[in-house]
Amino acid sequence: MFEVAVIEDPAAAAVLLDPMRARLLAELADPGSATMLAARVGLARQKVNYHLRELERHGLVQLVEERRRGNVTERLLHATAESYVISPVVLAAVEPDPSRSPDRLSARWLLALAARLVRDVGALVTGAAQAGKRVATFALDGEVRFASAADRAAFAEELASAVTALVSKYHDESAEGGRAHRVVVAVHPGVKSNTKG
Repeated sequence: MFEVAVIEDPAAAAVLLDPMRARLLAELADPGSATMLAARVGLARQKVNYHLRELERHGLVQLVEERRRGNVTERLLHATAESYVISPVVLAAVEPDPSRSPDRLSARWLLALAARLVRDVGALVTGAAQAGKRVATFALDGEVRFASAADRAAFAEELASAVTALVSKYHDESAEGGRAHRVVVAVHPGVKSNTKG
């Protein structure tokens, strides 16, 4: 089971976005059958079977075991990942493009960058999983509380200068066998979590 699976197929994304199918998928963190799930979600076994077949058809669940019980074969299924991310590739015709209007102070441009990040890293993760390899990445996540808008602006300028200096120091266009890496740094207001801990 993957920790995170990236959905790049529009049909699989549509299947995943159905609330009942998403619930069944969550229930299948541990192997289960249509009969077991029907009792948990309050649907008829036949209806659960229908949803499970759609999830299986799109690679979101997989068969773990078949058990014979009298005249019935019970199929145990398991989710293929712990969680799922839908790549912007699913909406390729309307996918955000950060090159359209680059503006480092625009929240919409930040969203376009984030969408590209999900798309690119998703493709890398999918390719690496198929090759049985890992992807070399690095990320930072933190929080800073600014006393004023002026402090926030000063921080942004210092951060931009520091990242520009690092990129200038380590970027080598002529490095034989070198591999380009994308650097994305974002600062945005924090969002209060709706989850209860």
